[in-house]
Amino acid sequence: MKALQCVELAGPEKLILSEIDDPKPGNNEVLIDIKAASVNFPDVLMIQGLYQNQPPMPFIPGAECSGVIKEIGEDVDTCNIGDRVFVMAGTGCFAEKLVVDATRITPIPNTMDFPVAAALPMTYGTSLYALKQRANLQPGETLLVLGAAGGVGISAVEIGKAMGARVIAAASSEEKTKICLEHGADEAFVYPSGNLDRDQQKELSSKIKELTGGLGANVVYDPVGGSFSEPAIRAMAWEGRFLVIGFAAGEIPKPPLNLALLKNCQIVGVFWGAWTLMFPDEYEKNLQELFELHANGKINPEISDRFSLEESAAAIAHLKDRKAKGKVIIDV
Repeated sequence: MKALQCVELAGPEKLILSEIDDPKPGNNEVLIDIKAASVNFPDVLMIQGLYQNQPPMPFIPGAECSGVIKEIGEDVDTCNIGDRVFVMAGTGCFAEKLVVDATRITPIPNTMDFPVAAALPMTYGTSLYALKQRANLQPGETLLVLGAAGGVGISAVEIGKAMGARVIAAASSEEKTKICLEHGADEAFVYPSGNLDRDQQKELSSKIKELTGGLGANVVYDPVGGSFSEPAIRAMAWEGRFLVIGFAAGEIPKPPLNLALLKNCQIVGVFWGAWTLMFPDEYEKNLQELFELHANGKINPEISDRFSLEESAAAIAHLKDRKAKGKVIIDV
């Protein structure tokens, strides 16, 4: 089978498309014919050796995909050959086939196509867990989403609206803010790209306060980090919740902790991947909630770019260079 392999820790240009042996399912495992895979920021970090959980070398990147069960190993009685499923595998999805433990697959509705199924789990799963379980977002509260035109950003905008919040989207271009408004944001504004200087940080805080009538945001959803986090915390409402989603800016922020004291606010970590493993039943409930939201038209992943498996290194580079507006999908 064809597979994209990481043989040295570096940028996407060092990834290799190889022909390797087809995997075989063992006990409690299934073989998936992959139809579509989704590119996520952890893929960008992992191939460079920058992710918190690094697989042994060499490895096939790609955390999530959708496809059809081709073979079933012994002791598997929860699925059948031919079932349409999506998979949260962590690695291995940028390939034609994948073997995973049967507990890591979830049937997808017949009304959902493979690209949407591949785009849904990580981004929308992260946002639902963040806003529901971690932030306890309430109807009528104000949600600020940074990096709002990216995959997780758009998912936060849509889920925030579905939960009854007023959503303010922040992104780095007018084109991106337009996408946010199309996905339900009540307000959207442009902030500078790159590292913010002190004056730009003050302007960002002032803009958030202006759009919230001076009250600040009740919940901040931050997948960007870097120089954007501190001004967002400074513009939080009393007893607000700041969600630490990721660090797409490339720098882990170090906000002064006196801000948490002055705002009486919470700085809340969101490690969705670990939570899915520790609480699989709750994870499954959230997935079913996402399916229902999709069926009711409340959420719909923005698939901005599609690449072939042969172009999968370019797909990762596209996300790394922050050219994506929504989800990047690899069609296999």
